[in-house]
Amino acid sequence: MKTLRLILGDQLNINHSWLSKTDDDVVYLMAEMRQETDYVKHHIQKVVAFFLSMRNFATTLKSKNQQVIYFEITDENNPHDLEKLISQIIQQHKISKFEYQLPDEFRLDEQLKSICKNIKIESEVFDTEHFYTTRYELKDFFEAKKMLLMENFYRMMRKKHEVLMRGSQPVGDQWNFDHDNRLKYKGQVPIPDAKIFSKNVADVIAQLEKSEVKTFGNIDEKNFVWPTSREECLVVLDYFCTHLLKHFGDYEDASHTDEKFLFHSRLSFAMNSKMLSPKEVVDTVVDYYFKNEDDITISQVEGFVRQILGWREYVRGIYWKQMPEYATLNKLENYNKLPNFYWTGKTKMNCMQKAISQSLDEAYAHHIQRLMIIGNFSLLTQMHPDEVDAWYLGVYIDAIEWVELPNVRGMSQYADGGILATKPYVSSGSYINKMSNYCTSCHYSVKDKFGEKACPFNTLYWNFLDEKKEYFANNQRMGMMMNMLKKMNPEELYKIKVKANAIIGDLDSY
Repeated sequence: MKTLRLILGDQLNINHSWLSKTDDDVVYLMAEMRQETDYVKHHIQKVVAFFLSMRNFATTLKSKNQQVIYFEITDENNPHDLEKLISQIIQQHKISKFEYQLPDEFRLDEQLKSICKNIKIESEVFDTEHFYTTRYELKDFFEAKKMLLMENFYRMMRKKHEVLMRGSQPVGDQWNFDHDNRLKYKGQVPIPDAKIFSKNVADVIAQLEKSEVKTFGNIDEKNFVWPTSREECLVVLDYFCTHLLKHFGDYEDASHTDEKFLFHSRLSFAMNSKMLSPKEVVDTVVDYYFKNEDDITISQVEGFVRQILGWREYVRGIYWKQMPEYATLNKLENYNKLPNFYWTGKTKMNCMQKAISQSLDEAYAHHIQRLMIIGNFSLLTQMHPDEVDAWYLGVYIDAIEWVELPNVRGMSQYADGGILATKPYVSSGSYINKMSNYCTSCHYSVKDKFGEKACPFNTLYWNFLDEKKEYFANNQRMGMMMNMLKKMNPEELYKIKVKANAIIGDLDSY
């Protein structure tokens, strides 16, 4: 009996049990499809990174004597549709059984279920063997609970998987060191250069152009910097431990005009493509910490572990608990369109110019740039969450819907009405000024609310609170700001609202 096994572009787990042995009756199928390049417009670096990683993975499989059928984007026999592709291979190779790993996107999960109903052979689904949790473990954990607090989930995960634990107690005698992870970077310590790779990707770009795949963003075809093999990903992990971990937590929330990456690991693509597993990343970092406790404080490593063991698993659980309805939520009823500068970076707001231009140049921005600058501005200007979702899903190299959607529609845009976050993550320019040096060289004044040179974040912040005051009337975490809004001079608030409406009506002038 001949078996066909499908491997998707984000299932590059060389340690999967499927691959523990070879079998002449098993064929692996991988394909670069227009179905996947076209369902949203992607950054060119994202497409190139996935294609290169898939090709390297297929080469590794072949080196291990696995049988692989691989379709490149320009292959004349590539149908570019998953159902047609599977049916074609089943017929051509006389396949008796079809197997696949659980996809991490709802649309692919539904498509593969449909495909299995339509084909006339036996089928079976397997776990990806990647995450700490099963799909619905979070759902079960929060069963009958009103609040889906990440902190509760995170503590359970620490205990269950015995990460940074000494018996029943957390290392450092507290669970969360978030308050220690909020330093502004002022050059206190030198930042090592990011670990990058220099690869010529002209051939892949030529294939994309030949296939007329529509992308956006920038790329240096002679110096592609992202890791696209497991070996390169392990090098980045080791580099993070030896050069960046020591100060990661301190400056985790900082931003700086001259530093794109600061002390961030840039391992999210490696994990989201499954070239690295979250467990091996966490174990490697924790082991390095215990061997270097005299040189590295617990707040550095706990902040990193919280992002992966806590937040990453949490948002995946939220995704599968709430889909498909989650992708349609727009609780704040925001309907505005993205301005053109989201695609060009041309704006006089220095923080937005830096964060968006970096996103277009690097296919990367760290979490505070995504949440408290671009996401913050998107919410304050009341953009439609569908538009914001599509931009984030396309622009970032690590963006796959299971992780992008809860982070953007939930945490960033509060479109889920508080399922994921207990309050909207909005701020005036004061927070940006506190955590970065963006404001010092900006066209606008971070101290002004409604004058000609007033920081748009200031104006938009108070306008947003006033526009949504009925919605937040009973939100305890918004109580202080709502009380400040009530006490604001009516004439001042009127000027703010006039200025805010002018900004929202002509965003590309700002």
